[in-house]
Amino acid sequence: MKRIPVFILGIVIALSGCTMAPKYNRPVAPIPGNWPSGDAYLKPQPAESVPDVTQLRWREFFTDPKLRRIIETALQNNRNLRLAALNVEEARALYGVQRANLFPVVDAEGVYTKQRTSSDFLIAGASNITEQYSVDLGITAWEIDFFGRIRSLTKQALEEYLGTQEARRSTQIALVSEVARVYLTIAADRENVTLAQSTLKAQEGVYNLILRKHKLKLVSDIDLYRAQTQVDTARRNVALYTQQVAQDQNALNLLAGSAVPEDLLPLDLTGVGPLKDIFPGLSSEVLLRRPDIIDAEHRLKGAYANIGAARAAFFPSISLTTAIGSASSALSGLFSSGKGTWIYSPQVVMPIFDMQTWAAYRVSEADRKIALTKYEKTIQTAFREVADVLAVQGTVDQQIAAQQSLVDSEQKVYHLSSKRYSNGIDSYLSVLDAQRSLYRAQQELIYLQLSKLVNEVKAYAALGGGGLDEADGRRQFSRDFFEENILSVLNSAVGKKPLAALDIPPPVKGD
Repeated sequence: MKRIPVFILGIVIALSGCTMAPKYNRPVAPIPGNWPSGDAYLKPQPAESVPDVTQLRWREFFTDPKLRRIIETALQNNRNLRLAALNVEEARALYGVQRANLFPVVDAEGVYTKQRTSSDFLIAGASNITEQYSVDLGITAWEIDFFGRIRSLTKQALEEYLGTQEARRSTQIALVSEVARVYLTIAADRENVTLAQSTLKAQEGVYNLILRKHKLKLVSDIDLYRAQTQVDTARRNVALYTQQVAQDQNALNLLAGSAVPEDLLPLDLTGVGPLKDIFPGLSSEVLLRRPDIIDAEHRLKGAYANIGAARAAFFPSISLTTAIGSASSALSGLFSSGKGTWIYSPQVVMPIFDMQTWAAYRVSEADRKIALTKYEKTIQTAFREVADVLAVQGTVDQQIAAQQSLVDSEQKVYHLSSKRYSNGIDSYLSVLDAQRSLYRAQQELIYLQLSKLVNEVKAYAALGGGGLDEADGRRQFSRDFFEENILSVLNSAVGKKPLAALDIPPPVKGD
């Protein structure tokens, strides 16, 4: 009966030991508190009028039904996203492996031994062949986590797992935004194909007209050849944009993980459904909800936990081996009265001189600084991404309006130049220049319209949108419950008195 309280006492000791990890406090974000302002940026909107982009599901942001179906296919079939999900499963399993070290492994063992002994070591008349049967149930070399080494490693594994979850969300955001970007690019390139085809048709008409006049000796050879160059240029542009559309479709098929049906592809930019208006609000603190930044913070917390494990290595390691069972020289008497056996063997190992322990501690400190630097760099990169899209968002409408006015003006110049040439007032060179300017202006207008839509997609992704689906609400609740409750149980019973030894920084209560 005394062995059971000893076993329980061991568990209590393991769960009530102090951790040696330094207390984690979120570092101050190395970015301004507000978004940049100036002529290139829109006037900031108050936070209450701005939707929470991180909670805005991609189905709410993308209103085009064809694009939604392609994104759904990509989320189901994309291999990069599948690998990210498998990485989450692996990290979760590794966390389970590490956490299992907190608890003893109870084994049952049955042994049969038959041995012949030299006659020199036997009492007269004794047999030199012995048999032994034994059955034992016990624990072998269970490390009692008195100084929190195993719990620190468990916390590190947990942070790695949670960080991997956020990395999967980042992959999903990147996938959704890339699918939308390629979809919009296909629309723009198809619009360029249509523009090139209409230009080719117009140039062929002009060339045929000049050819007839050339046969009547009404125009010079140079006008005919100039008209021919326009036809050849337009024909080349048709082939070029046709090639780009095919390559865009190949990219979209790769992202979707399967061939996208033709009826789901857009015809032009005007046929694409509008995107939901978003704005980041006044404060840059919204960036802290981006999954890549949350991932970097989990890695930083894991580095803090690793320091705790490195500190605990300076203190004694306490392990326990214990077993109860039965042993007999005959199988029939294995469970008879008086055959019971037991063993209780605690072990304490105190490191005296081990340079690897000191080196490991310095490595853990360096890892913490590296993780902190990566966390700060991730925040700064995110701030730059949002600032860039805000700069485009604040000026692109003005650029489109100016370019549309330019297209209208070039259209009029081309019409007047053609009319003057037909009346013999001007040379064909002016018509040629007007047509080239008009075509370039029309191409630039398509590019700016594409740039506006792509920038809206970038803004959604840069603010952390696109990482949620229908089931993520339940996942988020489960994860929050796990972090706030299960983890708190794991770290609730922490020693009140700090330990000190050698020249090691004093341990503090784990977060």
